[in-house]
Amino acid sequence: MGLFRDETPVDAGLTTGAVARRLGVSPTTLRSWDRRYGIGPAVRPDGRHRRWTPQDVAMVETMCRLTSAGVPTAEAARAAKKGTGEGAPDDWEEDGDLGDAVGGGRAPAPTASAAEAAVPTAADVRQECRGLARAAVRLDAPAVEERLAGIVERYGVTGAWQEVMVPTLHAVGRKWESSGDRYVEVEHLLSWHVSTVLRRCAPPAGSRHRTASPGPVVLACVPGEQHTLPLEALNAALGQLALPSRMFGAAVPAEALVAAVDRLGPTAVVLWAQARSTASVPLARHVAAARWGVKGARRQPVVVLGGPGWHGRPAEGMVRPSALGEAVDMLHDLYGRAS
Repeated sequence: MGLFRDETPVDAGLTTGAVARRLGVSPTTLRSWDRRYGIGPAVRPDGRHRRWTPQDVAMVETMCRLTSAGVPTAEAARAAKKGTGEGAPDDWEEDGDLGDAVGGGRAPAPTASAAEAAVPTAADVRQECRGLARAAVRLDAPAVEERLAGIVERYGVTGAWQEVMVPTLHAVGRKWESSGDRYVEVEHLLSWHVSTVLRRCAPPAGSRHRTASPGPVVLACVPGEQHTLPLEALNAALGQLALPSRMFGAAVPAEALVAAVDRLGPTAVVLWAQARSTASVPLARHVAAARWGVKGARRQPVVVLGGPGWHGRPAEGMVRPSALGEAVDMLHDLYGRAS
C-alpha cells in the first residue's frame, strides 16, 4: 500500500495536502508562500480546489531547497518562479547523502507492537525520510510534528522508529558533523519532536494493565548515559501493548537503579548504553543477580542490554536484541509467560 494515496486522477494534479506530505512542508506554509510570493498552483479548475501540476511541484520543491540552504525566502521565491536554482549551494537534500542514508530498500517486518500497522515499501520509506528531513532543515516545527504523528499512525511505533526516525536522525547527525556544526540546530529540533511524539504515543501509566505479579519492565540508561530516545521508543511501544513499564530516563545512578529493582521486582530491566565507556558489565551482572520473593519461590529479572555500547561485551544470561522490534517481541513473549 502506497503512502500518498490520492483518489484524484494524475491529470487533475495533486492536492495541497498531498504536496505537503511529499515535500515535508506544512499546508499552512504552502498557502503562505502562495499568498505572499505566488508560489502555488497555476491552475485552479473550479476556483476552489487547488491542484498542483508537476511543474508547480517542481517550483515549490526548488523553493524548499533554496530556503533549506539559507537563501532568504523572497529571493528563493524569485529564483523558483524563474525556474532557476541560482545562489543555492549544493545541499544535503540533493547531494545523495540523505538518500544513501535513508533509502535502505527494506520494509519493516510486522511485529507484535505493530500488528495493525501498514508495511511501507522501500520507496515509501525513502519518501518519508526525505520529507521529514526537509521539514527539519527548514526548522518547520509544525510540519515535523505533523509528519512524525502521521508516520506513527501509519506504521506503528516500531515501524516508525526503525524505518524513518532512526535513519533520519543518523543522516542529520552525520551532516552537521561534516559541516562544522552547521546543522546542529536541525538535530536538536528533530530530536525534540521525536521525543514529543513518542511520549504522546504512550498511554498514561495508570491506563496500562496493572497486576501485582509479574512486575513491570524497568527502562533505564546506565550511569553517564544521556541518550534516552531509544528507551522512549520502547516505552511507547510497550504502552501500546498495555505492558506496564517504569521509565527512569538518562544517567540513572547505580544505587538508584538497584533500589528501584529491589522495590519493583520487575519482570525485565532494560539497560541502555550508547557508548562502550558507559556500558558497565558489573552493574548489569549485579542487576541480573537480584532476587526477591518468598523463600523457595524467589524470582529475578531478565536483563536486556540495549545500545551499541554493549557490543562485544560478555552478556552471559542476558538478552541483547538487535532492534526495537526484536526487543518488543521478546518482552511481549516474556510477559506472557510470566503472567
